[in-house]
Order: sequence, then C-alpha cells, then structure tokens
Amino acid sequence: MLDALTAFSYYYPLFMAYLWIAGAVFYYWRFERPRAGAPGGPPLLGAYPLVCVVVPCHNEGPQINETVACLLTSRYPNFEVVLVDDGSGDDTRQVLESLASRHARVRVIHLARNQGKAVALNTAALMTSAEYLACIDADALLDPDAIAWMMGHLLASPRVAAVTGNPRVRNRTTLLGRLQLGEYSSIIGLIKRAQRTYGRVFTVSGVVVCFRKAALHDVGYWSPEILTEDIDISWKLQLRHWDVRFEPQALCWILTPETLGGLWQQRVRWAMGGVQVVLKHFRFAHIFVWKSRRMWPVLAEYLLSVAWSYAMLAVALLWLAGLVVELPPEFQVPTLLSGWAGIMLGTTCLLQVGVSLALDSRYDATPLRHFFWMIWYPLAYWMLSMAATVVAVPRALFRRIKKRARWVSPDRGIQA
Repeated sequence: MLDALTAFSYYYPLFMAYLWIAGAVFYYWRFERPRAGAPGGPPLLGAYPLVCVVVPCHNEGPQINETVACLLTSRYPNFEVVLVDDGSGDDTRQVLESLASRHARVRVIHLARNQGKAVALNTAALMTSAEYLACIDADALLDPDAIAWMMGHLLASPRVAAVTGNPRVRNRTTLLGRLQLGEYSSIIGLIKRAQRTYGRVFTVSGVVVCFRKAALHDVGYWSPEILTEDIDISWKLQLRHWDVRFEPQALCWILTPETLGGLWQQRVRWAMGGVQVVLKHFRFAHIFVWKSRRMWPVLAEYLLSVAWSYAMLAVALLWLAGLVVELPPEFQVPTLLSGWAGIMLGTTCLLQVGVSLALDSRYDATPLRHFFWMIWYPLAYWMLSMAATVVAVPRALFRRIKKRARWVSPDRGIQA
C-alpha cells in the first residue's frame, strides 16, 4: 500500500508534466507555428464591433491611472472603458471620476459597498450596450493589440464564448517574482496550450479575458458566491457547450505577489475556488450527463491532483514521523526524494522549462539570468499546490454556500 502511495506521489506529477509538454508542443505546431512567418500585428478583422473593457476596482487608487493610460493606447478602434468602483475605502472614487472627466472613452460605476468582483463584472455587463466584454484586473497593463487578437476568435466562430489571454509577469526584482515569471511560462502557459489541445480548459485567466455577452447571458453571468469567478464562468460556459480558447499573443503585463504571505493567500484562494466549483457541479450533477463528457478529462485531472495532494501529505508525514520514532517496516519512508526520482524530476523540470521558454520566446524575451531560478520552480509549484489544496478543501467544504465572495487588495509585489 505504501509503495503504491509513494509511486503515485512521485510519478503523477511526472506524467502530467509530459502530458502538458506533449499537448503544448502540438498546440504550437498546429496553431502558433503557421503564424510565425506571417507579417507582424493582429489579424485584420472584417468588422470592429464595440468592446467594453471592464476593470473592477477595489482600493486601486495607486495603480489605476497607469492601467487606464495603457488601455487608452489600444489599437482596436472601437472600445469603451468601464471602471467599477466596488466600495473602495481609499481615494479610488476620486481618481476614477478624474479619469472619466478627462477621457471620453471612460465611464465609471460606483457600488456603495464591497460586493465582490463577480458583482462588479455583472453590473458592468448589464450597463453596457457592447456585445463583447474584455475583462482585466486593475493592476494589469494590456498590450495595444490584445483586444484585436482575442476578438479575432470571437468573430471567427459564433460558438466561441471566451478567449483567455497570455499574462506575463512584470515585477522581476525579487526571487519570488523571478520564480513566478517561470511559472507563468512553464506551468500556466503550458497547461493552457495542452488543455486546448485536449478539448477543454480548466479556467480562463481572470486577469485578461474577452467574453461574448450572449454566452454570459446564456449561463447567468458570474456567480457572486464563488471565490474564483474565472474558474466558475469557464465551467459554466463549457458545460453549456460553448467554446473557450487561449490566445498567446493577447499579452497582458501583471503584478504578482512578492511575499510568501501574499503568495500563500493567493494560492489558497485559488484552490478554494476550484474546490467550490467542483462541489457545485457535483451537487447539481451537471457534469455527469453524456453531453458534458468533454469536461470529464478536466474533472479527472482535477480530482487526481487533489488525491495527489493528500497522498503526498501522507508520505511526508510518515517520513517526518520516521525521523522521530521507529515505525514498522511497512510504514517507513526513508527519503522524500529517491535517487532515481530525483533524476527524473530534475530532467523533467529542465525539459519543461526549456520547452515553455522556447514557446514563449516570441512574446516575452525572458532574460537568461532568470533561467537558473526557473529550473526547479515546477517542483516548487507542485509542493505549493499540494499545501494549498490540503488547506483549501476543508475550508471550502465548511464555507457557507451562499456567502458573498468579497475581495481585498492583493499583494502586488514590492513597489519602488
């Protein structure tokens, strides 16, 4: 029994890494490579319908000016910006009003108290005439061509409900910042490519995504009680048989946590949101009908990752216990990382980082000096995910179902 548990703990992440690598390489070969030799710039669209860029704001006074200034440089010709002040307690209201008074494209919506990001998004969706919504975070800098790249998919097929972009880390001055720079390439970007290859994605990136409003209306918009509105809306859309795509050229430059506390809080929230979404669809059995079969691999991957987290926890606890007391032979774990497993993990991490950097080199010329720190981040990512999942599952299980998912300003790194 312990041998099986140990084998699952060691080799499940290896299997998933190679599955992601294979899927991402195929995605590149099928979708990105044909565009590599084409002239630069976004696709020329047959029409340019109005796009509403929605920016939910909660205590965003220090950075929202930069975000809006970047948005206004967009080369998509027909867009408006809707800034939703979600009950901020700082000077956000005054800053937003000043922006609206100076820029004709900018409108402001004020919510009297903090209702959560989902409510802010729902409010903006219902108060714009635009049939397409580009949603970004208030600290994100959107590439001038990102809207056009995402709209290319939405206009090409009426079944496309959402197009998620390619977030890139812009704070790279600390070790945690550099590690997450690697994560967004070797983990997140790789997974999105692979999942698109295999049919369905676990989640869009809430920091940069464009939606068809008709699809949002079809599924009832965002759910206010879910901590991760991006995971929830992704599942709702795909379970209604809408298509969700990934566009690596829709770039968005983001700030990431650069303290251990901030990173931990972010990952626990992400993990709790994932558990909430899965429990929600288990409760209503939406995912078990034959029409939802294309979501079954996504569900299986998620459930296996949760099982792996608890298996790895059990192995680690047995190893720690063995350092203190003499355990029966059948429960002894001599080391957490055997020689062969260590070689395999190291080789896989090198391959995964190398492939991911090669795929993303067209979009983000990552400095080579960061490569050393990226080598082991896939392993650290698994450990962080394991700990966050172990903590998140009981929290999500005992969280009140209808409790509103309000937010606080996240850790945005060490600012100069």
